[in-house]
Amino acid sequence: MHEETLLAFDYGEKKLGVAIGNSLLRQSRPLDIILDLTRVARFARIAALLETWKPERIVVGLALESDGSEHYPAGHCRRFARQLEGRFGIPVVLVDERGSSVQAQKFTGNNPDDAHAAAIILQRYFDALP
Repeated sequence: MHEETLLAFDYGEKKLGVAIGNSLLRQSRPLDIILDLTRVARFARIAALLETWKPERIVVGLALESDGSEHYPAGHCRRFARQLEGRFGIPVVLVDERGSSVQAQKFTGNNPDDAHAAAIILQRYFDALP
């Protein structure tokens, strides 16, 4: 596998957590929280991040139940992933996000944890690589 920069998103209807990582180091870190509520503003912020970081791949967290079945928001996550891939032409991978927000709260306490959750999702992607 060649070195890739990746961005990851913890999808939410009100906010998006964003993380960045590198496939060579296989490490992720929180990057940003997008609070823009309108679709146009949200995708403009995403476009700016993509232009700045130029990722070769995007990871989106997929909402699953504890038994592995899809949780209600999973459809929104899938739709968001398709929109990213279609709009920006960058391959998108869905990764199980179960427990990522709870895990992120250990780092952030009462502060917003969305970017940390995105970093956890991206780290799960790296950890699953051969």
